[in-house]
Amino acid sequence: MEPMEEKEILGDALSTQKHCTDNYNTFSNECVNEDLRQTMLDILGEEHNMQQDVFNTMHDKGYYPTPAADQKKIDDAKQKFAAAFC
Repeated sequence: MEPMEEKEILGDALSTQKHCTDNYNTFSNECVNEDLRQTMLDILGEEHNMQQDVFNTMHDKGYYPTPAADQKKIDDAKQKFAAAFC
């Protein structure tokens, strides 16, 4: 087995963090005990911070490019979601 390259390691870490945040979000939504719920929310926040750190590292290294969005697409999305929440 060949060793993983940095891009693969970071991609795996980002995927793992996404799954962790999904799970902690679900757990916090299903807590009956408020102290436990708050603990889950605290951990969820930490997981989001770690996810953002991995994403920023990948983005900075060019492993996760994020092209600028077309202004028309931005305006269309704003209009779509504004109508949904009114």
